[in-house]
Amino acid sequence: MKVIFLKDVKGKGKKGEVKNVADGYAHNFLIKQGLAIEATSGNMKNLDNQKKKEEQQASEELAEAKKLKEMLEKLTVELKAKSGEGGRLFGSITSKQIADELKKSHNIKIDKRKIGLEDAIRTLGVTKVPVKLHNEVVATVDVHVKEEN
Repeated sequence: MKVIFLKDVKGKGKKGEVKNVADGYAHNFLIKQGLAIEATSGNMKNLDNQKKKEEQQASEELAEAKKLKEMLEKLTVELKAKSGEGGRLFGSITSKQIADELKKSHNIKIDKRKIGLEDAIRTLGVTKVPVKLHNEVVATVDVHVKEEN
């Protein structure tokens, strides 16, 4: 019997796949548990429509990320911190502070986990910080750390 998997089933198939399985297995386990549906022509059309919709949504997200990248690369995030001799900071600037400042001053909400700061900023000056907006899109934001009076 041909079935369309609605969820991943270990050893049998992934979500969205169409496979042949034993009739008893399909009726008694997969369909009963809501893991698969029978692969009728109507269900196949629904699957195709759903895949097209997901592809369209993915391309829209990519376009949105590219627009946000252009906007971010023009910005400079300015933060103030206390520093000692030689421009070393007392403490450090973290990705959370950068995300908060982007939200506060430019109204751009970015998750702190997407900011690719390998180690916290500990010196004054401008630092280029990568921000992962999408699997294929990485923007670079300038973070300018100034001395606090």
